[in-house]
Amino acid sequence: MLGRVLSLTDDERVTDPEYPTETERLMLRKPDRRDLPRLFALYTDPQAWRPDPVSRHHTIEQTERMLDNWCTAWHRDGLGMWVAHHPDGTFVGIGGCFVRYDVAWNLGFRIVPRFWGRGYAQEISAAATSAAGRLRADLPVTAYVLESNERSRRTVERIGLGLVWRGADAGNPDASAVRLLYSDRPLPEETVRALTER
Repeated sequence: MLGRVLSLTDDERVTDPEYPTETERLMLRKPDRRDLPRLFALYTDPQAWRPDPVSRHHTIEQTERMLDNWCTAWHRDGLGMWVAHHPDGTFVGIGGCFVRYDVAWNLGFRIVPRFWGRGYAQEISAAATSAAGRLRADLPVTAYVLESNERSRRTVERIGLGLVWRGADAGNPDASAVRLLYSDRPLPEETVRALTER
């Protein structure tokens, strides 16, 4: 039994980490330790990380630290990364928003490759940006995307984020890699610096 389902189509929408959130096709819930094996599989999948190899995991300890950070974000921000499943329990991927540097919501998502092209990233992202707006509408919703990752660029553009910054991808061993910053609104220069200079 999934517990009380919070539908994003209800007039009174609530984000509650203790219960799943339902979109049109997916169940989204706060991650926990039982998700570690499937998260590790996703984060080590060379196909999933071909557009962004720097973010690929090489040890399960990396995935454990990421999971701990996600749980911290849920506690701190009241929102974070969800794990996404079909109603039958099939793992589809991850996505959500957390507060970055206390200046913006950061949107992220990653879908299991066999489910690419079905609009799941856009569905999760729409749920996340809606939840972020209910919790702290004063913060912009932003997303980092590698310029070469056309699939992710299309997703963030379809949910209404616009390009606000383009520059070198700090820390990427590929010196030619370009990172894009998208936002749901114009950003002050100091916010752009906070999000791009670390």
